[in-house]
Amino acid sequence: MDAAAHVTITEHRNGDDLLTAGLGLDGLRAMTPPAFTDATHPTAAERRRRAIWANWRGIADLSPNGGYGTIYGSTASVPGREYSTLLTLPGAHAPHRVVLQLPDAFDVRKRCVVVSVASGSRGVYGSMAVGAAWGLPKGCAVVHTDKAAGTDYFDIDAGEGVDAAGERVAADKADAFKPQLATGASGVAFKHAHSGDNPEADWGRHVKQAAEFALRMLDQAYPAQAPFTPQNTKIIATGISNGGGAVLRAAELDGGWLSGVVAGEPNVYADGGRPLYDFATEAALLMPCALLDMPAADLPQPPLRAQVEPLWTQRCASLKQLGLVEGETVAQQAASAHAQLRAKGWSDAALHGGAASVGFDLWRAVAVAYASAYGRYRAGEHPCGFNYSAIGADLKPRPTTPAERATWWSDGSGIPPGNAIGMIDPKMSLPDATLAGERCLRALWTDQSADGKRVRDGIAATHAKVPQKGFPILVIHGSDDGLVPPAFSSAPWVAAARAAGRPVGYWTVGKAEHFDAFLAFPSYAQRFVPLLPYMYEGLDRVWAQIEGHAAIATTDVRIDAKPRGDAALNRDDLRLPN
Repeated sequence: MDAAAHVTITEHRNGDDLLTAGLGLDGLRAMTPPAFTDATHPTAAERRRRAIWANWRGIADLSPNGGYGTIYGSTASVPGREYSTLLTLPGAHAPHRVVLQLPDAFDVRKRCVVVSVASGSRGVYGSMAVGAAWGLPKGCAVVHTDKAAGTDYFDIDAGEGVDAAGERVAADKADAFKPQLATGASGVAFKHAHSGDNPEADWGRHVKQAAEFALRMLDQAYPAQAPFTPQNTKIIATGISNGGGAVLRAAELDGGWLSGVVAGEPNVYADGGRPLYDFATEAALLMPCALLDMPAADLPQPPLRAQVEPLWTQRCASLKQLGLVEGETVAQQAASAHAQLRAKGWSDAALHGGAASVGFDLWRAVAVAYASAYGRYRAGEHPCGFNYSAIGADLKPRPTTPAERATWWSDGSGIPPGNAIGMIDPKMSLPDATLAGERCLRALWTDQSADGKRVRDGIAATHAKVPQKGFPILVIHGSDDGLVPPAFSSAPWVAAARAAGRPVGYWTVGKAEHFDAFLAFPSYAQRFVPLLPYMYEGLDRVWAQIEGHAAIATTDVRIDAKPRGDAALNRDDLRLPN
């Protein structure tokens, strides 16, 4: 921990708890966010409550038929304290946010700490529905990290960033994040892309530093029972998506500090796998065309097929013109794109799940931000010219408003577009608006340019190593994950770990895709199942092994779950492992 780190301690009781900020399940289900009394100057409590609301809804299926809080999961009122700070790794430009949630029910005789790592590029509360929902009701302390991503957005034109408390402040006081700026930079910068740190290369170290912070705060909270150490305190790390990748990277680090790891749908780059940037830029180019080779009835909505089919048809024509697909008809071109993706390891199940990433333009958004991070580019010098700004009715950049900026810390997902911030693509042109920009992004992986080498060197720095010995590790992944397909990530990581003699458990959940929150859409509920029930079950199993009870199976476990369809979720449909 930074010796000079300032720690803010807040109390959360009497209508303001740790797990739901007093909202409870009904409040989390509300369609509108908790209001700010002053739209341009929300209080710290209002920002926190709204951030917890937004992050629950971004991760969990809270729909009435989804079963959350009844079939699985908890939104119990958990009173306690929070210890918040900014920590910086040695040599890094930007800090990561860390929050320790210490429930009043913490038992110093049964010392447990859960490191709950934000998914995607979310803010520090981005894993509330994962580690906190499991650990807080059990009386464990839960420490969160945004792993140096998060929602500390910086408005370059307004000269305004965010301080340690999450408040909008002038640039010289924005200690949460000061971007690296190129000459003439304008618009909006954000930490994951513009810190100059390539934070993904250090995600494991962020997790360990958060755990060390938790132990120090426990020393402070319970001085008579100090010291709290990895030898007398059980530490379990968990997360999904990027958070899942981060805890697997943490498992590499020595020191005997971890007791167990549960990683869900991890974005992890291992021997035999493919990095996210590679398959994301490939998908951005080919998948819109390839999906036309699949029966419309097999693909979930959104995206609405009637709206996107003309765009996908145009992509087939563009690819044909470039010589990237074969065939004279749209059907033949789509079949060619589909065959190419299958040859590169995409399953049809992953393509079904990936339709959402095409429809929401997620592949491009991810690739733009990650190219900046991997290449350590400053804001205003993206190698493909991309930038971020509010966009006016004339589709040109415009200044943001104070009310818009006031919502960013709470509402943002960590990577624009969203929350009034748009992605500016200078290469955009008709008839295939995003094609030129996507080709430029893909070339950073495939071509031998100086920028390409710079990006690929950054990706190489994220390559995972073999985990340490001596603690249980369970990896859980949905077979239909279309954003981080298991064939590219978890499966090769597990294979490499086992080849090195590490007994890793691996559950593949049939019919689970990447986004539980999408199950609120009827089309998704018809096709897919949530992943979070298996995360909680996996945490229970790993915890049981830590406590000296039954060990987790270290063979592959395939779970054939049943989507709920139009009915309410039934626990038997989950078919949890015996």
